[in-house]
Amino acid sequence: MGPVDYRVEDRIAYLVMNRPEKKNAINRSMREGLYAALRDIRDNPDVWVAILSGAGNTFSTGHDLSEPLSGSPTVDELYELQNAIFKPFIAAINGACLAQGCGLALGCDIRIAGEEAFFGWPQVKRGICSVSGPTLLARKIPLNVAMEYLLTGEFMSAQQALDLRLVNRVVPANDAGDAARQMARKIVGNAPLAVRAMKETTLRTLSMRPDDAYRYATYVLKELEQTEDAQEGMRAFLEKRAPVWRGR
Repeated sequence: MGPVDYRVEDRIAYLVMNRPEKKNAINRSMREGLYAALRDIRDNPDVWVAILSGAGNTFSTGHDLSEPLSGSPTVDELYELQNAIFKPFIAAINGACLAQGCGLALGCDIRIAGEEAFFGWPQVKRGICSVSGPTLLARKIPLNVAMEYLLTGEFMSAQQALDLRLVNRVVPANDAGDAARQMARKIVGNAPLAVRAMKETTLRTLSMRPDDAYRYATYVLKELEQTEDAQEGMRAFLEKRAPVWRGR
């Protein structure tokens, strides 16, 4: 088994960083595996939801400092690809979630942390900077709070992350995977095109003026109303039965 374990079961993609002996530190081989898996999640019609996790008791300690940060795909290419996928992503976080690992977690839509999880960008303690800290963390929590963690390199507990709304919920140790699967099954029960449209519309309108955002959302709604799934959803509602989604 390689540095990335990837499989698809019942419309849920399981993407696992698999170097537990290295605390799932991200080397070039892992980046290549992650990039390939992300492309499949984007393009595979059988994938409706994805769960990202780390093998063992660690999510990821970030870049493997034993090798240079070079080669393709680059870190920014990995983040860009993840950000361009409009299928839902759930992060199941146990143990350390640091640096690049945090970047991948923050690229997910929903984050579930075990109570023992902790987060951080300790790069300043190693004399280097970060890609994900300045570009992701600083956009998700108050700027002054983000600066404190980025400039001190100190760690954030799971409870602190919850208080800052950086994670959706904190669960007992080692239960993050089960909680993520439960969440994924809830999402899979909904119409996949509607789920993707909801995510894409939300992300694309974040930086728009309200009037432009309303017009864009209305356009997406009208397009979605023409799909087979939308018609099936209405029929199922009127017939008082569970809908059968086709993803078209």
